[in-house]
Amino acid sequence: MITARRKTGLIFFPAYDWEISPSHPERQERLLYTQDQVMEEGVLDIEGITEFKAGLATEKDICRPHFCVPDVESRITPSHSVSAGGCIEAARLVLDGTVDNAFALVRPPGHHAMRVVHGARGFCNINIEAVMIEWVRKHYPHIRKIAVVDTDCHHGDGTQDVYWHDPNVLYISLHQDGRTLYPGSGFPEEFGGPNALGKNLNIPLPPRTSDEGILHVMEHFVMPVLKDFEPDLIINSAGQDNHYSDPITNMSFTAGGYARLNEILAPDICVLEGGYSIEAALPYVNTGIILALAGVDYSYIREPDLDPERIREDPRVIDYIRNLTDDLLDLWSRREHFERPQEEFFRRSRNIFYDTDGISESQHEVVRVCTECPGAYRIDSSASTGYHVLAIHIPWGACSRCREQGLAWFEKPDRKNYYAVYLQDMDNDEYSVKIL
Repeated sequence: MITARRKTGLIFFPAYDWEISPSHPERQERLLYTQDQVMEEGVLDIEGITEFKAGLATEKDICRPHFCVPDVESRITPSHSVSAGGCIEAARLVLDGTVDNAFALVRPPGHHAMRVVHGARGFCNINIEAVMIEWVRKHYPHIRKIAVVDTDCHHGDGTQDVYWHDPNVLYISLHQDGRTLYPGSGFPEEFGGPNALGKNLNIPLPPRTSDEGILHVMEHFVMPVLKDFEPDLIINSAGQDNHYSDPITNMSFTAGGYARLNEILAPDICVLEGGYSIEAALPYVNTGIILALAGVDYSYIREPDLDPERIREDPRVIDYIRNLTDDLLDLWSRREHFERPQEEFFRRSRNIFYDTDGISESQHEVVRVCTECPGAYRIDSSASTGYHVLAIHIPWGACSRCREQGLAWFEKPDRKNYYAVYLQDMDNDEYSVKIL
């Protein structure tokens, strides 16, 4: 019998009752083929690899990272609660010491869902990694610093948004260049908010990047940055649509490449995100990742149609990636010297489109620039659905001035035409809403 070097927990949730449409890439078959492959390969017969059941994320769990407008119940289905609950259970298993690492093979996905939620973006209603992270911070307060390495082909603009102002969550995204793919974001200059400069890192890669390019970024950028940051917990937002056979992207990664990536990264928790080559990629990629997490030989995992020479990058692409990696590492090394805004409040405005639901949103954000804590902030959000709300966030470890500012915004909003005013008070684990 094969014995795993590391105890690995698996959580499967195919979400039988949820799909965008029967023919849409985001449907239950995404995980059913993977389950079949895991059974056929005898992965669960390996001593040390164990399947566990998903839990259920509560409304309070969802309210820690999100302002759901008008409320949580209207924005999600039961499948979203189980998907996020599967991530929470993965974290619980790792942090309680039941397993060394865990892989939440769940859907619906989540990394395009932002702090404010009016609907679904990029097939995502709520951010399942963020729900898990905030649950961890509530229940395991000794976990101070968390790193999320997002290897989905699409930039995780939602996770970036949730942690834009948080210096204690490092977000790193490797993705196909946003000039060529949804959501059109994820560039090096997106470096984090004024209180978290350098804690948001994007590596936009050219289309057709394959194993050599992506693994170069892992070894020569991601790992040195993680060594500097010294996280207490590493999460892989493990989208698999960088695969060469994926129907909605343009990259050339392989199942063996994904396995090697996780061997290098050694994440504590993996969470499935995208990946829509249901038969040609996902069963092989997921099996490779599981074996890599468990410390079992994965060299025999290979797609039947794999031709490495056909998908190999042009040498000019590799040169570009090496130069990009060097530039980004230099940017990271200079993060402490970036000039912070001098004014007390920093403002930004932006327009957000919920492509899955066809909703447009306008946001006006104000954050208190603070040297003592991540800073309280408020978001004035108006959507084409007719909802106009004010959302206020008082962060973990808020200083007295930021706490006072957040509460003042909540108690005396600056206008009366809001549908509601929302408050997240992280340290007190309180989530309030006033309907005006």
